[in-house]
Amino acid sequence: MEDVVTLEGVSKTFRGFRLEDVTFSIKKGFITGFIGPNGSGKTTTIKLIMDLLHPDAGTVRLFGHSDPRSRQKAKDRIGFVYAEPPFYDELTVDQTKTVVASFYSRWDERLYRHYRNQFELPGDRKIKALSTGMKMKLSIALALSHHAELILLDEPTSGLDPIVRREILDVLAELIQDEGKAIFFSTHITTDLERIADYMIFIHRGRILYNGEKDRLLEQYRLVKGPREILNPETREKLIGIRETGVGFEALAPNDALPALGSRVLAEPPSLEDIMLYTVKGEPHA
Repeated sequence: MEDVVTLEGVSKTFRGFRLEDVTFSIKKGFITGFIGPNGSGKTTTIKLIMDLLHPDAGTVRLFGHSDPRSRQKAKDRIGFVYAEPPFYDELTVDQTKTVVASFYSRWDERLYRHYRNQFELPGDRKIKALSTGMKMKLSIALALSHHAELILLDEPTSGLDPIVRREILDVLAELIQDEGKAIFFSTHITTDLERIADYMIFIHRGRILYNGEKDRLLEQYRLVKGPREILNPETREKLIGIRETGVGFEALAPNDALPALGSRVLAEPPSLEDIMLYTVKGEPHA
């Protein structure tokens, strides 16, 4: 599997925050999900990939290259979708397309019209008259219309209704059938990633906590519920993010901890959201 993006030991320090020793790759032919709470370093990481920030240490490679000139050329091979598309309100949909198309050597007008029609985007309507969902559809149509090999998505489904979200996810799932492309999907809506992601990267407080197959991450844990009386120093040590109530407790448990909890607990498969929330809750605060 070819790595489209590789970060090796990447660090970046700001006042009050440090991205530390970040190492992962984005593989061609797969959708890689990127999750973490707000302020965990997701946007900083994306800016480092896009060469909008420069690392204090470590190496960022795009399509196998790390030198500035090659990375600048590589941007022609990337489609980027912002959480809030930076469009001019007074331009129409097609005028916006004309502006964007001028930046890409492989712009495909036929492909743009395909996505415009699929998303039912009115070419003569001004940006200011579009709904949030229509603006996001336009942003994705533009990102996909120049044969980009890497699609970077920064919270593309945030604030969208379920119908529009599903429509966008279906397009991404269809797109990745082309094994020559890679999708990097940063979002806090983990249910979207459960539906389409192959790999997951979990970042918290500037550190990578998990980097691997999505299914393997989901299989490592169980969400457990049980009576408070089984909580003792030994069992507490094995559980993650314990939430106690008047009648019992809930927590995340690694699979190898289940035998020690006995038969009085109910163990269920967790969601990605469960894993993220309980892990963050269970981590010591500085």
